[in-house]
Amino acid sequence: MYLNKALVIGNLTRDPESRALPSGVQVATFSVATNRVWKDKNGAKQESADFHNVVVFGRQAETVSQYLKKGSSVLVEGRMQTRSWDASDGTKKYRTEIVADRVQFGPRRDGGKADSSIAPAPAVDTKAELDTIEYPADEINPDDIPF
Repeated sequence: MYLNKALVIGNLTRDPESRALPSGVQVATFSVATNRVWKDKNGAKQESADFHNVVVFGRQAETVSQYLKKGSSVLVEGRMQTRSWDASDGTKKYRTEIVADRVQFGPRRDGGKADSSIAPAPAVDTKAELDTIEYPADEINPDDIPF
């Protein structure tokens, strides 16, 4: 059995770049930074950052391009893929990236305040829409349970 799964939670290092394939499918590319903190054998705090290139297709690409920007928190789930091409100077270039199946937006850095250009959702009366479950008043006898 083989598994190619990537799960990354971090912040965008740049605004997403959006373009369309000749077929009309939207493609967005961006980079996510992750960091890790640990203590070395002397007890000193160490920190390192990694940068992950991400590619997303279709409707999610449009959404990513519209709502995410540099510094946005994001969870990316997808698969790792390495592409290669011949550069103009004759060398072979490689790029490893995450092809995203799912992109989930994280909390906003501005404290979750809504963007003023987006209209707020209309208020919904949740009590009127919820169906209540009527439970029986009888006591349940454990001996009546078949398993």
